[in-house]
Amino acid sequence: MRTNQFSRNAVRSLIAAACALSCLAAEAATIRIQSRDAAGVGFNDPTPVAPIGGNTGTTLGQQRLNVYRYVADIWERNLNSNVEIVVSAAWENLTCTATSATLGSASAWNIWHDFPGGKPGTWYPQALANKLAGTNLSAGQPDTTGYDNVDIKTQFNARLGQPGCLDNSPFYLGLDGNAGSQVNFAATLLHELGHGLGFSVTSVNTSNGYRINAAGTAYVATGGLPSVWEEFMYDNTAQKSWLNMSSNERRLSAINPLQLAWTGPNAVAGASILAPLPIVKATSPAGNVPVSLYSASPFGPAPTVGKLGALANVAPQAGELGHACSAFDAANTAAVRGKVAIIDRGGCNFTVKVINAQNAGAVAAILVNNVAGTFTPGGADPAVRIPSVGVTMEDGAALKAAVVNAVKYGTRSAPGTVMASLATDPTRKAGADLAGRPLLYTPNPLIGGSSVSHWDVSAFPNLLMEPNISADLTLQVSPPKDLTLPLLKDLGW
Repeated sequence: MRTNQFSRNAVRSLIAAACALSCLAAEAATIRIQSRDAAGVGFNDPTPVAPIGGNTGTTLGQQRLNVYRYVADIWERNLNSNVEIVVSAAWENLTCTATSATLGSASAWNIWHDFPGGKPGTWYPQALANKLAGTNLSAGQPDTTGYDNVDIKTQFNARLGQPGCLDNSPFYLGLDGNAGSQVNFAATLLHELGHGLGFSVTSVNTSNGYRINAAGTAYVATGGLPSVWEEFMYDNTAQKSWLNMSSNERRLSAINPLQLAWTGPNAVAGASILAPLPIVKATSPAGNVPVSLYSASPFGPAPTVGKLGALANVAPQAGELGHACSAFDAANTAAVRGKVAIIDRGGCNFTVKVINAQNAGAVAAILVNNVAGTFTPGGADPAVRIPSVGVTMEDGAALKAAVVNAVKYGTRSAPGTVMASLATDPTRKAGADLAGRPLLYTPNPLIGGSSVSHWDVSAFPNLLMEPNISADLTLQVSPPKDLTLPLLKDLGW
């Protein structure tokens, strides 16, 4: 049984695949790019450009297509399938503002259950279902979508970098990774095709935990079929896999930060590439503060293990867009001079906050999340000259409370202080649970389209399938650089 993106299209019945086809020897995959761009648009944009970073195209459209083909070739070399994978691709004007933008998206365009080679009663994305069945399951099926029964549908933002759309940060179309302050299109596309190939919970509504019913017509509270993903999703709090949870339990698990682990054996074995967990250790006159895990900001000098400095809280200032979004007043300047400023997330870019602290004399900054879960402060600005890290809302609250409590242990001229240092915990992996299993992204509140279907941002080194594209990513999908391919192998690739 197959369904398209069922909210758009009705379910259509499966024509059973012949067993002989499903038993063929696996071959390297073949990916066909099917453009849906009109003349003069997207891949057909005739704007002249100079070759860049190994991309020899001389028009904007050709360079875009060259990157697409380059990335498709990477996936071809890493996957085995006897069935051609067809990707519908286009450039569109997606949602964006001057400071944020939807870069693009991709998804499996059809999903199937109860086909030869698959687990009974389980939804699979079409490219994987075809591989397991050994035949194109949508061949001969009527198409009412206009996308010709493709395996994966993708779209990317044609306006990126233009005024009003993440100004001055266009896609970098080189193949060498030297994107600088631009957005690396090759890494972005590699990531999105990963989703289309199956790196996604696909058939579960994470806002309520409902599954798609067997007919493929609706999400239902009970009786829906599980995704192939769910067998490998284990919640350490509930001590259950998603396969055995109720809808409400899945809903709660999707917003349970740092507790949803992936148990597939290939990804668990690959998680040995993760570095020891980076932590903030703080000592107050009243004793040690609970250890905080942190994520280093990609801008400014890299934080190093060792003494960070005395911590200082930053007071809110009247009229500012958000905490530390304005130049520090005299009181805050006096508070942070020579110290580590603790700053809440929200209201403006992280780089703006850190530069304001830097200009006030701070030696470093700790940026505190404003929702539950880990995060990596994003952005780029060469003007940042002090290190900064991001911590969870809970850990940030503990650090700020310790600073307030420490004051009474000092004197009138020298209030008590909290001293912080950066260290690593050799018994833990960054982005893994206590058992060493890689963690999925489960912030609270839920982030639709991102929650659950990515690795957690606490992973280090950064992984391709985290919700953000990091500047240090390579175009590799397997250990020792990445965990994308091991997870896909757990699913059946």
